[in-house]
Amino acid sequence: MLSTNKSKAQTDWVLRSTGGLFSLTGLTLALPGAYLAMLGGSLYYAAAGLALAVGGVLLWMARMAGAWLFVGVLLATLAWALWESGLDGWALLPRLILFVPLGLLLVVACIRRAEAVVAERRLGRVNARYAGGAALMLLAAVSAALSAFDGPESPASVEQAVVAPSGDGEWPAVGGSNRSERFSGLKQITPANVSRLRLAWKVHLGMPEAWMGALEATPLMVGDILYMCNMRNEVLALDPETGKILWRFDPKIDRTAVILSVCRGVAYYRQAGATGLCSARIISYGVDARMFALDANTGERCPAFGTNGEVNLNEGMGSKDKGYYYLTSAPTIVRGKVIVGGSVLDGQHTEEPSGVIRGFDAVTGKFVWAWDMGRPDEHGPPLPGHTFTLGTPNAWAPITGDDALGLAYVPLGNATPDYVSAHRSAVMNTYTDALVAIDVETGALRWSFQTIRRDVWDYDLASPATLVEYPTPQGLRPGVIQPTKRGEFFILDRRTGTPLVKTQERPVPQDPAPGETVSPTQPYPVGMPSFGGEPLRETDMWGISPFDQLWCRIKFREARYDGDFTPIGLKPTIIYPGYLGGSEWAGVAVDPERRLMVLNVNHFAMYDQMIPRADADRRGIRPYNSGGPRIDKDFAAQWGTPYAARQTGFVSPLEAPCIKPPYSEIAVVDLARRTTLWRQPLGTSRDSGPFRIRSMLPIRMGVPAVGGPLVTGSGVIFIAATQERTFRAFELETGRLLWQDRLPAGGHAAPMTYYSKRSGRQLVVIPASGHFLMKSGQADYLVAYALPRS
Repeated sequence: MLSTNKSKAQTDWVLRSTGGLFSLTGLTLALPGAYLAMLGGSLYYAAAGLALAVGGVLLWMARMAGAWLFVGVLLATLAWALWESGLDGWALLPRLILFVPLGLLLVVACIRRAEAVVAERRLGRVNARYAGGAALMLLAAVSAALSAFDGPESPASVEQAVVAPSGDGEWPAVGGSNRSERFSGLKQITPANVSRLRLAWKVHLGMPEAWMGALEATPLMVGDILYMCNMRNEVLALDPETGKILWRFDPKIDRTAVILSVCRGVAYYRQAGATGLCSARIISYGVDARMFALDANTGERCPAFGTNGEVNLNEGMGSKDKGYYYLTSAPTIVRGKVIVGGSVLDGQHTEEPSGVIRGFDAVTGKFVWAWDMGRPDEHGPPLPGHTFTLGTPNAWAPITGDDALGLAYVPLGNATPDYVSAHRSAVMNTYTDALVAIDVETGALRWSFQTIRRDVWDYDLASPATLVEYPTPQGLRPGVIQPTKRGEFFILDRRTGTPLVKTQERPVPQDPAPGETVSPTQPYPVGMPSFGGEPLRETDMWGISPFDQLWCRIKFREARYDGDFTPIGLKPTIIYPGYLGGSEWAGVAVDPERRLMVLNVNHFAMYDQMIPRADADRRGIRPYNSGGPRIDKDFAAQWGTPYAARQTGFVSPLEAPCIKPPYSEIAVVDLARRTTLWRQPLGTSRDSGPFRIRSMLPIRMGVPAVGGPLVTGSGVIFIAATQERTFRAFELETGRLLWQDRLPAGGHAAPMTYYSKRSGRQLVVIPASGHFLMKSGQADYLVAYALPRS
């Protein structure tokens, strides 16, 4: 009898503990759930939380009705989750995951209860059957949720064959050529044999002292030498067969006030008819706004270029503080002119350095011309004591060149600062987020096409334009593709800037912050597939658990969101796609033979808000300067305007995005038919998780990605890019995963390929450094792959 009483006491303790946990969990859902309902949101959280709390009280009282109530909540939740999400596994996860630990606890409690009752020889069979039934219900619910996930990615099985090399074996520009197609005609690596790729070599390139950057450069391969820059802006020449470093140039960057450690590539130039030192040269930039010319064979400075092989690009820019003007993208050389854009430190004040575009002689380094939108008819340098027009839209993205037409295609951003436009001049509003074509001989503007009117969302054109021969009913036309952060792709005649696909103005939301004005319409290339994502709904809110999903739902309801181009106001505003959405600086790849475009896009939302100047001053929100504190990435000071701005990603307290996956996709578009051939999430959740802890679950999710694709003449796509530290190969025409390999860190550059005459092999190269924002590791590798030697 004493043993029975002891067992009953233990059973009561288990039931009470389970009931207490159920009640606490229920209240944690019910109270904020009631607030969500008051905001006009889902009633589920309040109702389910209240039911769990009541069930917990019943269990505390040792009444098994509490267990039945839990089963009822579970079944109702399963029905609700399927109604809201369908069979989308990632969407079901936060809706159902809570019931796994709660259900297991309840099963244990029920079994202990059943054992106690059996010991007392009362209702043993009934309660034992109930315990088993509850376990089966829980198992069925969990199995239903798990079955909705894609399985782990695994490469397709294909026949193995070796094809002789074909196509040009060099890679003379960051984008493969000045056309920025990221295409190679090489065909030795094919869909049939890519699964046999093996590591050929990997080499350390050198880490910066303070790591806040990434290897984002695509190497060049010209004349049996690889050329690459590292995060210290050093330029390296490497043996393409072994990876051995042949020479290294250290520009000794002045890192005072420099925030990022980034270099996105170098340029190669051969002077026609010249021999000797610097007849072939490498042009590179430093983040401290200097341009260098180096002998391609030795790495020595070219003494006739500027002053001792360098040119100061700060002249005339109006840089009052160090760190406000810098260069990251690779130089572009068209008809012997180095076309120079540049980055500015966004969001600080209205008189940031100019967005002027300049041309310099690739041999002498002498200034040739300027296109300054504030003085469009004056192409020389500013007068002494004056500067180029301050605060104008700048070009930090890679520039594309057409030697035949003598044009440079320059993607512009918006005027500084980002989130206000009332202070901007008419000319700033004309060229914000425009693709401009500049005559490389004179600096004169040939044409411009604006992708966004009065941008106040930081939708810079971040991607290079890609030149194509575009199929139309009238035959092939010389075209240019301009990707955007919106996930829209404009296609223009590169001679005139006229759209080659149907493009229309659509009405967009109004009512910005007081004193601000937004455009009533925005352009959409409706003749091309869109990859911007569907408008958000409350049911699209996500999280790792129901708690942070509920938090995200509340934040969604508290904010203003009216779809594309919702103006940022005094109330929190959701911007989707956000400025990390759509296409980024690597751009697209195009197979010119099959006329297929390969793209990768991000889906990410921002949670922004205007802060009146008086409030910003009280909070100490000030512009960055070299003598002050480091820049606060969550705020834009925007001095000289009535508002500062809060600019944060729409993420939960567990650092999970508030919108459901996928967060990145890879796709192929048939340019002739203007249709999507295929699209799929890019990357698995293996290296992602709450608080950025790696989950180690290789389930396809579509994780954030920064980097771009490469496509080959054999029909193979290579891409890394993702937060997951993996390099992949896909079949161009079907999207089948053909091969993958783990990298030492994330690969956030676009890969390239070349042919080594010494070994007769095609090699594929990807930098692997990780990225400070994506927490995808930290390294300084350049990694090469090839088929095994025969």
